[in-house]
Amino acid sequence: MTAYALAHLRTPTANDDVVEYIERIQETMDPYGGRFLVHGAEVEVVEGRWPGTVVIIEFPDLAAARAWYSSPAYELIKPLRTRHIEADTLLVPGVAPGYDPRTTAAALRAAG
Repeated sequence: MTAYALAHLRTPTANDDVVEYIERIQETMDPYGGRFLVHGAEVEVVEGRWPGTVVIIEFPDLAAARAWYSSPAYELIKPLRTRHIEADTLLVPGVAPGYDPRTTAAALRAAG
């Protein structure tokens, strides 16, 4: 099942370290099948508050996402970002093919 790495970059900044991080990140993701779905986009806030921007990276599964995030290659470049940008980062599994939210609603009703 597809998984995603999401980062809420609350204080996105550009400097030499961050540019180097951006230049090098794809090579850390390639062995794990990672690809950017959202990167550097301006966010349109329709509810609540969202300071900053968002990054979404797709992986074949949660194991690949975890392996990438803890890989020596990524650990090496991560400080180039974390020294300069406040962020929340998470790994999350996607839904299975054919997912129907009505099934979830029915289970919630049955449990409630």
